[in-house]
Amino acid sequence: MEDSRVNSWMDSARRIGADLHLDLSESSGRGGRRAALTRALRDAVRSGRLAPGTRLPPYRSLAADLGVARNTVADAYAELVAEGWLTARQGSGTRVAERAEPLRRAERVPRKAPPRARGPRHDLRQGTPDASAFPRAAWLASCRRALQQAPNEVFGPGDPAGRIELREALSEYLARARGVRTEPDRIVICSGFAHALRLLFGQDRSGGGGVLRGPLAVEAYGLGFHRELLAAAGVRTVPLPLDEDGARVDRLARERAVLLTPAHQFPTGGPLHPERRAAVIDWARARGGVVLEDDYDGEFRYDRKPVGAVQGLDPERVIFIGSVSKSLSPALRLGWMVLPERYVGDVLAAKGEREAWVSVLDQLSLADFIVSGAYDRHVRRMRQRYRSRRDRLVAALAEHAPHVEVTGVAAGLHAVLRLPPGTERSTVKAATWQGVALDGLAEFRHPDATEEETPARDGIVVGCATPSEHAYGAALEALCGVLPPAEEPTPGE
Repeated sequence: MEDSRVNSWMDSARRIGADLHLDLSESSGRGGRRAALTRALRDAVRSGRLAPGTRLPPYRSLAADLGVARNTVADAYAELVAEGWLTARQGSGTRVAERAEPLRRAERVPRKAPPRARGPRHDLRQGTPDASAFPRAAWLASCRRALQQAPNEVFGPGDPAGRIELREALSEYLARARGVRTEPDRIVICSGFAHALRLLFGQDRSGGGGVLRGPLAVEAYGLGFHRELLAAAGVRTVPLPLDEDGARVDRLARERAVLLTPAHQFPTGGPLHPERRAAVIDWARARGGVVLEDDYDGEFRYDRKPVGAVQGLDPERVIFIGSVSKSLSPALRLGWMVLPERYVGDVLAAKGEREAWVSVLDQLSLADFIVSGAYDRHVRRMRQRYRSRRDRLVAALAEHAPHVEVTGVAAGLHAVLRLPPGTERSTVKAATWQGVALDGLAEFRHPDATEEETPARDGIVVGCATPSEHAYGAALEALCGVLPPAEEPTPGE
C-alpha cells in the first residue's frame, strides 16, 4: 500500500513538473549562464537524478527559480532536445527522453551488513519498563486531542521552560501524587534526568561554569553513567556511606550539593529514613547548599502508599527531578525539574532561548495524558503488574534458591539478590553464558567508597519489568538456574 502511494506521487510529479534543483554556481564562468544550465541539466539526466519521462518545469518557472532570462532556459532546452536528451511535444511539455539512460557506475561488490549482535534470551537488566505495556491507544488519543486543540503558535519556536499546559498539569499532579510544592513557573521541562544534570552542572552558553558547582555528594551506590557525566563536566563526586536507613547524610561536610534517591535508593532499595530527610534539609539550610532529589521509582511502591518527596519539606532547598522513563517509556525523552526560585533563570539561560531537546507535541500529549486521568490509570495498572512480578520472583527464589536473600523489593522495578561472598563475578559470567542479561552489584559502587564505611557485598541487580509478560516465567526459571548453590556447612559444625 505504501509503495503504491509513493509511485502515485512520483507519477504526479512527473506529470506536473516538480521543483528542480540545479546548481549553476560551479560552472557559470565557462560559456555563460546558458552553457552552465545546459551542462547542469545534462549531468542531471546522465546521473539518473532526472529519470526518463520526468517532466521539466516550464521555461518561465525555471527561469524565475534560477534567476535567469526566459530565453536562457528555452535555448538550453532546445540544445538538449537536439542532442536527444530531452523531448518536446505540443501539450506535453518538455520531458527527459525515454531512451536517455543514466550513466552506469562500475559494479561494486555488495557490502555485507555487519552481523547483528544477538541479544540475550532473557533480559533482566534494571532500568526499563515493560515496553509491550506502553498504553498505545490512550497515548494516541491524547496525541490526537493535543494536535486538534493546539494553538497555531505551538508550531513556532518552543519555550525553553516547556509548554505551559504541561507545566500546569505537572504542578497539579506532583502536588497530589508526590507531595511536591511548586508552581508552573518553577518547572522546567527537560529530556530526562541526564539532561537535567547537564543543565545544572555543564557549561553555560557563554562557556562559563554551570548553574551548580561541585563537589557533589552522592550515594555510595548509584548509576555509573551519572558519575561519568558529572566527571566529564569537571564535577568531583564524594560518596556518602549507605546503611539500612539510606544515605548517611550526617557525613555531609563541605559539599555544595547532594544527590539522593530518597523514595527508593538505587540500587540497594529502601527509602531514606524520616530523620535523615529532616537532617539533610537542616544541612542545606545551614550550609546554603541544595539537595538534588532523583525521584527514582517514586510512583511504584507496593507495600504502602508512595513515600512523599523531600522537596515538600523545603521547596527552596531542593531540586526535584523526575521523568516518564520508568512510568511510561524512556523513548519519550520527557522529564522535569522543579526548581527553587533562585535557580529558574540560570537553568533557562543554560538551556538556551529556544526548546532544542523535547518535542512540543510530545509535551502537549503528556499534558493531555495527565489531565485526562490516563496517566494515573496507567501507573496504577503497572503498579499492580510489577507487584505481581515481584511476588513471582520472591516465590521462585524461595522454592529454588532459598539461600539467596532478596532485598529492595518494597518498591521499584528491580530487586537486589544477595549472594554468597566471592560469587558475584562467576554468577554474572554464568548468566551471560546462559543468555541471561543482568547486572552485578559491584558495577554501581562508587570507586571511592571505602570498605570501612560501606562494606562491599556480593549481589546481582535483577530487573523485574523489562521482559514482556509472556516471557517473564522463562526468565525467572533461567535466573534460578545460574544462581550459586548454598554454601556447604563446614564438617563438625
